[in-house]
Amino acid sequence: MSAKQPAMSPSDLPVAEVLDRVTGPRRAEADELVAMFGEVSGEPPVVWAGRILGFGVYDYRYESGREGRSPRLAFAPGPTKHTIYMPEQFSERWPDLMSRLGPHRASKVCLYLTRLTGVDRSTLRELLERTLAETSSQES
Repeated sequence: MSAKQPAMSPSDLPVAEVLDRVTGPRRAEADELVAMFGEVSGEPPVVWAGRILGFGVYDYRYESGREGRSPRLAFAPGPTKHTIYMPEQFSERWPDLMSRLGPHRASKVCLYLTRLTGVDRSTLRELLERTLAETSSQES
């Protein structure tokens, strides 16, 4: 019997299938995010966990010995918000960027953008660049 694939892993699901789940103005925003993430990462999007668009991949290993794979940059377009996956405690560590970003909500590792209206694109790009630099430095 083959080993079960982790839930957070890349798949062969077409990117268009994930994007087509988003309609109206959020679809155009999702397309804009795909372009921005691709420019920053230099990587094409790949679907992870059936709904997350990941750009690039890195392997990590915690001091505990736990290891895995993750996209270097990732976001999930959704019907009510875009979820951007960030490094742990990003909003506390990068308050300079968070104060300039525009309307958003943040959790420990996620940035939630209801709409891109009012979001400062250069600040968002800088957040992605910092995230990319951090995921590059964490690789084992």
